[in-house]
Parts: sequence; structure tokens; C-alpha cells
Amino acid sequence: MHFLVLGGTKFLGRHLVDAAVERGHSVTTFTRGQSPTHEHASVLPLGGDRDPEKGSGLAALASGTWDAAFDLSGYVPRVVDASCALLGERVKRYLFVSTMSVYADTSSAGIGEDARRTVLADPASEDVSAHYGALKAACEDRVIERYGDRATVVRPGLLVGPFDPTDRFAYWVARFTQPEVLGGRDSEAAVPAPPERPIQLLDARDLAAWLVMLAEGDVGGTFNATSPAGQWTMNDLIEAATLLRRFDAPSPVWIDADVLRRAGIEPWTELPLWLPQDEPAYAGFFAVDTARAIAAGLVTRPLTAIVSDTAAWLGGKWRPDAWQKVLTAERERRLLALQADR
Repeated sequence: MHFLVLGGTKFLGRHLVDAAVERGHSVTTFTRGQSPTHEHASVLPLGGDRDPEKGSGLAALASGTWDAAFDLSGYVPRVVDASCALLGERVKRYLFVSTMSVYADTSSAGIGEDARRTVLADPASEDVSAHYGALKAACEDRVIERYGDRATVVRPGLLVGPFDPTDRFAYWVARFTQPEVLGGRDSEAAVPAPPERPIQLLDARDLAAWLVMLAEGDVGGTFNATSPAGQWTMNDLIEAATLLRRFDAPSPVWIDADVLRRAGIEPWTELPLWLPQDEPAYAGFFAVDTARAIAAGLVTRPLTAIVSDTAAWLGGKWRPDAWQKVLTAERERRLLALQADR
């Protein structure tokens, strides 16, 4: 099969191209050229911009046909619609990678694909940072309007693993397997309580492999894409990371939510994966229903493998912008002291 990948050679896109080539497919990538492209005989790199109003825009995609297009970089409805309109019948199936942030209400467990989505208050807005979820929902609508039953919408949760450009998962791997890179850390590590707090995440390699399978099977529909609800807890993640360091791994100290609030810790950013469980808006955030995706073949690799592979990738590959927003060593010490003084 011949695939088109719109954007992304850094993280998910890298893994998607690898998965497609490994299964014998040919791939055309379309990117701005800001990250290295795949050097492989089965990969044709094209350059341009998703926004038709910038530079050469979509000119490189004016000709060609593909069995499937994977849209990994669609954030603005106008831009997504331009790609859909240009490609039209030249693409048999259009797979749009959306996000679980489209859901308007995450206060209840078991959010399914038919749950209410957030809507743009101003349909003309293109402010992705302010309206990320609503813009993605509007992008979904454009894809479905253009492709109908030839559209596939996949809504990932937290994507993790090697080449993750964020610190959301890698912080915990580094804190327990390579704490020295975080700067002067103590032998105790602050971890948001309770240990049994559920987490949901998905290795980007597993998503990539499944996206290729969906294209091969010409599978349509809308899917939540993350690990099954209840499969893993925060304690499972910490134990997996601690085992890699073994004898000199930091000891986790579980910090209560009231202590985290008193210290002014920013949820999700300073302490990645932490959202206050006692706030109703977050009650269902890590309890999303993935039954539809699992029935369609989505498989999650063991958490220990994700942690191990991420640790191996992190070693010696520090980005200059890494660890800028996570808990600093000094903030962590103060947090540990607050917990001890309770």
C-alpha cells in the first residue's frame, strides 16, 4: 500500500513511518522540514506547509494518489479542510489523529466516543493554545464532512515512549533511573498520592502500529486510543522505573493532595501525570472507555517495556529545553519537608 503522512517526523510520525515501512508499505511524508526526515528507499519526503496561505502551502501534494492519508498535524479546521479538499478522491481513507481533549465533560468514568464534545465559542478562532480541544473537534467534523465513511478518527490520550518531545512521562523515568540529570536531587522523590491512583497512557509505537493496521483493513469509525482503564496505577509506573535503577534508586515519598495544593504545585506540569482526584472535573480523565479500540486490535505493550525503552532513549540524549517546567530540586525538597511536617 502507499501511504501519505501529513506532518510529524519527530515522535508519532517517526514511529508511524517505521511501522509502515516494516510492514512493506511505501510512504510519502509531507512536512515543513524542521525535523530530520526518514532516509529510506520506501519513503518519499515532500516539503511545504499545511496552511495553504503560507509559503508554497500544499503545492507538493497537487498530484499523486494514496491508499491512506494519516493526518498527524491538523489543529486548525481551515487548514485541515484545505488538505481534505485538495486530496479528495486521490486518498481512499483519511485517518485523522485527534485527541481526548475534545470531550466537554471528564467528570465521570467511562467516557465513550459518543460523549459530548467541546465547541468553539468563536468558530473563527484559530488560537490552538487556548482552544486546543474545541479546534480538534471542529477538525474532526471537517474530515468527516469531506470523507464520510472513508474517515477514521483516532483520539489518543497521553502518548509516551522514545522520542517523546515533552517531559510528561520522561520526567518520572529520569527521576528514578537517571536522577543526576535533573540536578542535585536527593535520595527521596516526591510522588503524588495515592499510589493506587489510575493512569492511562499509550506508547506511540503501539498507536503507530495500530494506525497502520486500521489503514490496511480499511477500518472506519471513531476510537479512543489509550491503555484500558484500570490497567495501570501510578505505583505501577514508579515500581517499573525503580526496578531499572535497583540498588540506588530514589525512594518514593507519596505526597498528599492537600500538601501539593498548599505548595502551589501546578498539576500536570510540575508533577506530570498528576491531576487532583478530588476535583470533580478530573474524575474521569484517566478512566476513558477504550473497548472499541481494543476490539479493533489496539494492543498495549507492558509498562515495564515502555519505561525501559524510554530510559534507554533518554540516556545521553538530553534536549537543551528539557526539564524546564517540571518540579525543580529545590521545590521538591520543600515539598518533601511539608509532607514530613504534617
